[in-house]
Amino acid sequence: MTDSELDRCMRKFYTSVYSTALCHCKNPADADDIAQDVFLALYTYNGAFTDDEHIKAWLLRCTINKSINVFRSHWNQYSLPLEAAVNRYAESPEHNSDSELLSIIMKLKKKNSLAMYLYYYEEYKIGEIADMLHISETAVRARLLRGRKQLKKLLDSERN
Repeated sequence: MTDSELDRCMRKFYTSVYSTALCHCKNPADADDIAQDVFLALYTYNGAFTDDEHIKAWLLRCTINKSINVFRSHWNQYSLPLEAAVNRYAESPEHNSDSELLSIIMKLKKKNSLAMYLYYYEEYKIGEIADMLHISETAVRARLLRGRKQLKKLLDSERN
């Protein structure tokens, strides 16, 4: 991959990669590191991509894998998460009108929040999410259903 292609991909997909990492690890510093690692992996990747959707799917799968590695790391098991992760994301330049809802979605259980983010924000189909997460379509539907129920409870509790 050339420098110009990498630059184009970073401009186009950085927000998606960062948000996916943040959704999974809930730590902005780790999300930044994961995003850098993912784009480094893209730069050194020797395979071929058919189109931008293929690149995006590869990047998100790589992001999820690296997020899992960070979560399983020795350092992560003995450190405390930063509670300001949601606030930092809300203040980022990529902030949009959906950031309040996204910050609430990020409070859900990790499995459910990741499925909801990929489905509602990245607009992947259930089958595509199942392939990315290496789970069945039924499991994706179950995570979405559980996530919606958790989201409803959180929104109801915030209203009260």
